[in-house]
Amino acid sequence: MEGYTLMDITSPDYYKKGNIEVTDFIIDQSMSFLEGNIVKYLARYKEKSGIEDLRKARWYLEKLIEEQVKHSENNKIRRLT
Repeated sequence: MEGYTLMDITSPDYYKKGNIEVTDFIIDQSMSFLEGNIVKYLARYKEKSGIEDLRKARWYLEKLIEEQVKHSENNKIRRLT
C-alpha cells in the first residue's frame, strides 16, 4: 500500500486509544485467539466499522462460549469414567 508505513498497517490509530495499545493488552493478558478478537473488535468498533465490528465480536464470543461448553462437557465425561 503506497504511502503507508508498516506501523500504519500494524498499529492503526483506532488501536491506540487510551494508555495501552490493544495488541499489547491482549498479549499481556495471555488471551487466546478468540478472546483477543473479541477485545480487538470491541476496542475499535466506535472508530472503524461500528455495528459490523460489534457483530464480529459477538461471533467470536459465541464461538468462545461454544468451546467453553464443549470443554466443560468433556471434563464432566472424564470425571465420570
